[in-house]
Amino acid sequence: MASSKKDYTNKIFICKKECQETKYWFRMIAKFTPDRMEDIKKLWQEAQELTLIFDKIVSSARRQD
Repeated sequence: MASSKKDYTNKIFICKKECQETKYWFRMIAKFTPDRMEDIKKLWQEAQELTLIFDKIVSSARRQD
C-alpha cells in the first residue's frame, strides 16, 4: 500500500520496469523456443500494453506534482 503520492508513483514506476524486464525475457525465450513464438508474442504484447499503461500513470502523476 502506498503511503504517499510520491510512493505510489514510485511503485507504479517499478511495475513499469518489471514489465520491461519481462519483455526482455520473452525475447530471450523466443530465440530458444521458436516453436512457441505465437504464444510468446501474445504474452509480449500483453506486457507491452501494461508498460504503456504504467508509463501513462507515472507521467500523469508527475505532471500533477
